[in-house]
Amino acid sequence: MSAPGQLPQTDITSLPADALLLDVREQDEWDAGHAEGALHIPMSEFVGRLGELTERLDDGERVYVVCRVGGRSAQVAAYLLQQGIDAVNVDGGMLAWEQAGKPLVGDSEPAFVR
Repeated sequence: MSAPGQLPQTDITSLPADALLLDVREQDEWDAGHAEGALHIPMSEFVGRLGELTERLDDGERVYVVCRVGGRSAQVAAYLLQQGIDAVNVDGGMLAWEQAGKPLVGDSEPAFVR
């Protein structure tokens, strides 16, 4: 995690097994490979689709935000924090996920991250 006043971050190895994972990559990136059970809302559509996330969140539940490497997810996590939602950026994103050998599902076989 990070120091007070900074954006909360975690790495793939510290991600809780039951984490609510929000993937903010674009559709083609998602189709190429994503974490099973993740909620997909592309960053480009995020503000208009925020309700999809809030419907899935229990009171006080933390959401872990992921993109390809961590830049877009950091922006979305900061926005969520401003909205009063407990959000953590997943440092390294889906590239780190894949490098850690975590499973991916996708519309194309084999699944890989672009």
